[in-house]
Amino acid sequence: MTAFLSRIFKIAFTLTFVAIAGAVGWNFWTAYMETPWTRDGHVRADVVEIAPDVSGPVAEVMVADNQSVKKGDVLLQLDPQRFQLALDLAKASVADKEAALKQAQRDAARYDRLRGSAAVSEQTIEQADLTAARAAAAYQEALSNQDVAALNLKRATVRAPANGIISNLALNPGDYVSAGKGVMALVDTDTLRIEGYFEENQLPHIAVGDPADIELMGRPQPLKGHVQSIAAGIEDRERSDGSNLLANVTPTFSWVRLAQRVPVRIALDKVPQGTPLVAGLTATVTVHPREQGAGAGEARAEALE
Repeated sequence: MTAFLSRIFKIAFTLTFVAIAGAVGWNFWTAYMETPWTRDGHVRADVVEIAPDVSGPVAEVMVADNQSVKKGDVLLQLDPQRFQLALDLAKASVADKEAALKQAQRDAARYDRLRGSAAVSEQTIEQADLTAARAAAAYQEALSNQDVAALNLKRATVRAPANGIISNLALNPGDYVSAGKGVMALVDTDTLRIEGYFEENQLPHIAVGDPADIELMGRPQPLKGHVQSIAAGIEDRERSDGSNLLANVTPTFSWVRLAQRVPVRIALDKVPQGTPLVAGLTATVTVHPREQGAGAGEARAEALE
């Protein structure tokens, strides 16, 4: 009897252990399949290429590499003398054209008062009116040239277009810069975000607004965020345009099909102080769906609308 009870106890213990292990395994599997996560995440930010709008020698560089700046801060100053002289010339031209316009208008008014008399011909009156019109056009052109000269003088002072951090600065006073050519990069810190590349079979469980946990490599403290948007499309590597603009589809087919990766943009809710974010850092992203199954898909569709 004792041996029989001992055998029953062993069988019950074994079945209980298997049941618990199965339940734990099932919970892990369900969490793995229904809780979207990826190690393929990165810190991203918009990078502004700082390029002067005018050409000239650099008079002074006001910032250093990796320095934080605010929108509107002066980054560098080009030599303003040439632009100031151009503005002075433009102002002198405006004064000259204005005097010529006033004289032409007075002459046209005199001839107009003599219209109908034998003292002046109709052709002379028309010529005076034409001269006045040309003087007015020349005066407007001079005003526009003055505005351009004033704008060039203003643009000789290069300011930060956004809040951020200066990067890759290799500029010194005396260097000559050309208009439209980048001289430094500005990492826009207001656009810092996380982008996780999730497998396509995880998308039904991701909806805009879902909370997310972000773990940066080498950082013990996780960050909190939420799904801001999901990419509307990715590149189709199996298709390209032919020389005649018809679809050129790759004739080979891989039997082992890997799930495509779709970018999901994660907005950061709050970044703890002392946690510097560097664009390009690696992150692990876990999204916690607020709704499961079809409900998540419906929530995602409503959010996208």
